[in-house]
Amino acid sequence: MSLRLLVAALAAGALLTGCQTEEIEVDSSADEQGAQLFAERCSGCHTLSAASSQGSKPEGQVSGGERTNGPNFDTRKVQEDDVLFAIRNGGFSGAIMPANIVVGEEAQSVAEFLSKYSGDESSGE
Repeated sequence: MSLRLLVAALAAGALLTGCQTEEIEVDSSADEQGAQLFAERCSGCHTLSAASSQGSKPEGQVSGGERTNGPNFDTRKVQEDDVLFAIRNGGFSGAIMPANIVVGEEAQSVAEFLSKYSGDESSGE
């Protein structure tokens, strides 16, 4: 590998590492899979500090003409069954969230994680 290519690869790695400013914060390794899946599949639209996710936009803000604002799960507490329903059906309105963004055991992991960690900064929602 040439020195120029090696330097470019190291610089790219440093930039990518710098984008993730917070760590995923979970109580146990059992919660880690749900947290990772949430961060990978849901963080573009949803906020949840435990997954280091900042996806929800301030109310009324639209990004690039697309409506991608999902509920902020730091303030909204959700139950496991409701999460599974939303995952299977593309949310509750079916208009924005893709249905089956995770399936099977992965969906179950996300639902368990979200029901445990959502609403930690609850403001009465």
